[in-house]
Amino acid sequence: MFSYLQGLFVRKEPTFAVIDVNGVGYEVRVPLSTYTHIKNLDRGKLYVHLSIKEDAHTLYAFHSENEKAFFLDLLSVSGVGPSTALVMLSSGTAAEIKQYIAKQDVVALQGIKGIGKKTAERIVLELKEKISKQVTIAEYAPITQLDSQVREEAVLALVTLGYTRAVAEKQIGMAIKKHGSELSLEDLILQVLREG
Repeated sequence: MFSYLQGLFVRKEPTFAVIDVNGVGYEVRVPLSTYTHIKNLDRGKLYVHLSIKEDAHTLYAFHSENEKAFFLDLLSVSGVGPSTALVMLSSGTAAEIKQYIAKQDVVALQGIKGIGKKTAERIVLELKEKISKQVTIAEYAPITQLDSQVREEAVLALVTLGYTRAVAEKQIGMAIKKHGSELSLEDLILQVLREG
């Protein structure tokens, strides 16, 4: 139905964005890697997938066609829905997740929030051949100091991904203590998703 949306970024958060296309604002769910690519842009193009359920029509958006394609690959696995696939793409770069699959690293996949052993094994079994040669790279720009706004954005992102506020705040505090206050917003969230 939709292939992409191109327009003005009205709002950008680590888990969603609002893009104005000719006067119509589309709210889209995004992984951290997409947020990283658009956070400093006023305008741009996002490749979208529309998920239709009985109670909701949700747009998921990605900075590249490759990332969207990988999201759709993840959705093809039984037991992996859009929210789980989005958490996976927010837990690491697409290249990292693909490496886990290509190397059949079930333990690394289990380290992602919401992925149990059976789901991790199914992902490896169903996708290892298809993605074994695919590579994408996402780099994160550092934030020089971790201020309260960044911390609050990280908390809100984690709450959107299924954490309670109290747990999110605790995990962020632990990540800062362990890795220092020079973490970017994206890296802070990644550390919590990997370790929390």
